[in-house]
Amino acid sequence: MVDEKHRYEHQDFLPIPTYEEATSSRPSSSQSYLGPEEVSHDAERQALLSRARPPQNNGYEPPTLESARSSLDFLPSSGASSRRTSADALQREMQQMDVEDPASQSRANRISKRITSLTHSLSSINLPFREWLPSGQYIRARIPSWPHVLRFQPNWILVGRIFAIFLVVSIIWLFFISDLFTVRNRRTTNMFEPENLRTYVLNHVDADNIRQNLEHATQYDHVAGTEGNFFLAKWVETSFQQAGLELVGLERFDVYLNYPKIGGRRVAIVDPPELEWFAKIEEEPVYPIEYGVQQTLVFHGYSKRGNVTGPLVYANYGSRQDFQKLADSGINLEGSIALVRYYGTEADPALKVKAAALAGAVGCIIYGDPAEDGFLKGEPYPKGRYMPDDGVQRGSVAMSSWVVGDVLSPGFASLPGERRRESVDDHPGLSTIPSIPLAWRDAQTLLQALKGHGKKIEDSKAIGGVPDVEWWTGDSGSPTVLLMNDQIEKEREGIYNVLGKITGVEQPEKSIIVGNHRDAWCFGGAGPGSGTAIMLEVIRIFGQLRAAGWSPRRSIEFASWDGGEYNMIGSTEHVESRMEDLRRDALAYLNVDVAVVGSEFKAEGPIFESALKQVLDRVTDPQDSNRTFGQIWEEKKTTMAGLGSGSDYVPFLDLAGTSSIDMAFDGPPYPSHSCYDNFDWMNKFGDPGFQYHKALAQIWALLILDMADRPLVPFDMNVYAREVAKYVQDLEQYLASKTTKESTKINTSPLKFAADSFLLNAKRFEDWGAAWAKTVFDAGGFENRDLYSQRLEHNTKMANFETNLLDLGGVSSILSFPFPLRPLNLSTPPNKTPTTQLPDRPQFKHIIFAPQRWGDNNHHGHRTDYFPGVRDAVEDGQWEVAQKQLDQAARILRWASERLVV
Repeated sequence: MVDEKHRYEHQDFLPIPTYEEATSSRPSSSQSYLGPEEVSHDAERQALLSRARPPQNNGYEPPTLESARSSLDFLPSSGASSRRTSADALQREMQQMDVEDPASQSRANRISKRITSLTHSLSSINLPFREWLPSGQYIRARIPSWPHVLRFQPNWILVGRIFAIFLVVSIIWLFFISDLFTVRNRRTTNMFEPENLRTYVLNHVDADNIRQNLEHATQYDHVAGTEGNFFLAKWVETSFQQAGLELVGLERFDVYLNYPKIGGRRVAIVDPPELEWFAKIEEEPVYPIEYGVQQTLVFHGYSKRGNVTGPLVYANYGSRQDFQKLADSGINLEGSIALVRYYGTEADPALKVKAAALAGAVGCIIYGDPAEDGFLKGEPYPKGRYMPDDGVQRGSVAMSSWVVGDVLSPGFASLPGERRRESVDDHPGLSTIPSIPLAWRDAQTLLQALKGHGKKIEDSKAIGGVPDVEWWTGDSGSPTVLLMNDQIEKEREGIYNVLGKITGVEQPEKSIIVGNHRDAWCFGGAGPGSGTAIMLEVIRIFGQLRAAGWSPRRSIEFASWDGGEYNMIGSTEHVESRMEDLRRDALAYLNVDVAVVGSEFKAEGPIFESALKQVLDRVTDPQDSNRTFGQIWEEKKTTMAGLGSGSDYVPFLDLAGTSSIDMAFDGPPYPSHSCYDNFDWMNKFGDPGFQYHKALAQIWALLILDMADRPLVPFDMNVYAREVAKYVQDLEQYLASKTTKESTKINTSPLKFAADSFLLNAKRFEDWGAAWAKTVFDAGGFENRDLYSQRLEHNTKMANFETNLLDLGGVSSILSFPFPLRPLNLSTPPNKTPTTQLPDRPQFKHIIFAPQRWGDNNHHGHRTDYFPGVRDAVEDGQWEVAQKQLDQAARILRWASERLVV
């Protein structure tokens, strides 16, 4: 790792400062990279988006001009003669689809042509009974002569034409006010045939374009809040502008972040002296040293600062059960340094650290075991896809299941100048003991030092794959280990979301939001670079459609989030800054994070299932052109689970009540969050040829198009209702697993009744949609004014349904059981009290979904808690509260489903 800023002589890489420079208040070598024209454009953007500010004293400046190649050069479509952006070529393609390009005509020309057409039409009108009417010549011959001095010559032809125009306009006006006149899709985009639009999207996704996007996005490390990530934000902003998005700009928030210090982290065996040893900690340079590419230091985001020593104890995956087993076997964990491995029964690193602290440990080391992601799975990088022996999985140890976003501003946006801040000390969203990640190369020495201490491990499930190790637990007599974590802590560090928009024409206030976070722990080849590269290609295609004159029915918002790796910070702060708008008008959030690491398509978000299936039926498998992903989905009998935790859909679904979906092509383990997750890995092992990137771009773009442009928003309430019924059954099984007298007293009847009501109301709601479609079809595609208004109301009810599932009150508003069978009061939701649905984590409002508070409760295979209020109370042994939470969830579910049909 270099300790000073490099000026890259190798043109393929960009210079990035050290963390000291990157986190200083004003980097000495930084200056603006914008040219005069770009500066003027940027000024205009700032006027439109007041919060999009260039970094000031507390932010980061972009790299210097002499060392940074222009971001425009990396855009494959930036050339004026590009095949993909040539106006002439685009116009020809659109004409081939019977689509006229309005951009080629001025508004005045179009109006002129329509007036000319109307004039010709009027002049050719044959009025009824015309053959029996006297001619103009006959009438003129019989008009008496005037005295010469009073004689004038009226223009009877002009009079006749004026009369004809008046007659026609009167007839048309009568048609309008009587509603006999119908219009075909009251919108300005009916010149675009929907099927042609879908074909255009499918045919114009360019895999090479995505490849070049990823190559650029991974040229340098870009941790949130650093200069590298700000420079990447400016490149993404330029891409948004080139695509022609509206209101493009940066959105800044000032948030709490931590960074590692050079020489500030240490893991060592300090006693007995004969075992003295120091861990290497850092990864080997991924790229040749002469390239001067800076790599991110090894650390945990949101770890606690500290310098602790204690006996080493091995605790398998670091779940609460693992620590309990050690305690039950007589192993004293008080004052120990816990050594645990990634993955397993407790997948969240933060919860591993929390479990260690609750068990009495004073520090926690998490290592990547080769049995999970290394050579025991296959050939490691650079010869294969798996983690090498020095690879380290960085990550965040923020308690994202408890507090999401900026941990010091839960529940409100940390805008620049915001004075409200919580204290870092003893914060429920932060770990209470220091932690650090290690490669198995270093963990091997620690594991070997445990031989003969504690209990010899016989359980194969607790034995890892590190070679040349005899597996022991360790105890209070184990070798003493030092864990030091001295770090930079920034209470207010600037992060930047990049935003852009395409405004809808039918319901412009309703939005489909499309997002991917941009920051990475190092180079971010798969996570999240693959998603960023795909999103930029999707935006390019929608920009071409917009340039051709197309506009969606509903608005589309695109977002590149910052701070996603730490704690979904950028997306959460954005949601909190416009909470009421989103709860009222956001229709859907479509998320992609780690987009491609294999060939297995997966998606979560049951309300999207029908729409997604239609899209999958259009996209073919790159490995078998005779099969679509829809066919594969059906063959595997795939269903969509509820969303849990881990990406930027969390604030949209659980805080704002916006229906959300997450999609990816999954695969075997890869060098996650290490510097080996880079472009070279993706190009050789992740997706050679970038065909699965192309497939996901097609799926994502088609789903956006359908959500934004279909007359009826393609949610499926029937599927959602069936899944909710399954969630109720899952909850009953969970309660049955708690073999206590109290668990048998929980009455689930109210919730089952509400789920049954949802099934009935969902069917009624979807039946209306089917009736609308048949009526319009029978009318030859024409929709009258009443149907038009009803359709918009139908879409609005879909937009509101997920929001109506938020518990904005709490358990004190619950009425006693028995559950009323009479109709509910539908004018007011049953949740208008100041308390919260989840007392320990008040940000989370959704009655059905929330991230798991503890991952070791994961008996259904997903990192989500169905009906989290009930489960949290049961875990805390509060059975009366659990019953009240269940009754409240039942009331809200029934109220929300009734709102669909009133």
